[in-house]
Amino acid sequence: MRGAAGIESWLSSAKQDERVGTCTIVRGEVLFGIARLPEGKRRAGLLESARLLFDSLPCEPIPERAGDFYAAVKLAQQQSGLVLNENDLWIAATALALGATLVSRDTDFSRIDGLLVLALS
Repeated sequence: MRGAAGIESWLSSAKQDERVGTCTIVRGEVLFGIARLPEGKRRAGLLESARLLFDSLPCEPIPERAGDFYAAVKLAQQQSGLVLNENDLWIAATALALGATLVSRDTDFSRIDGLLVLALS
């Protein structure tokens, strides 16, 4: 929601046959971040931007298999000494379960084995 030019450019150039969406966890993180802001123009503007984004993208539910990927990814991350927050683990597990490419500015996702990540600035 910080106006990442790379992500906005990628979204606008996505091919018509490419499925682009979000997941419930990302939606929750975005809405929580906005809700924490004080009332005002900035918060209202971000809420409107989020509404427009969420209206334009399907929101994928968390598939049952995401739990299997979550357990494996969390164990692997703990064993390697990398600690990701719980929501990032669930986002990665959801992408793995869906066979999706995760588009993110967060470079920590690139350390997850088997996760396809498109890192944008």
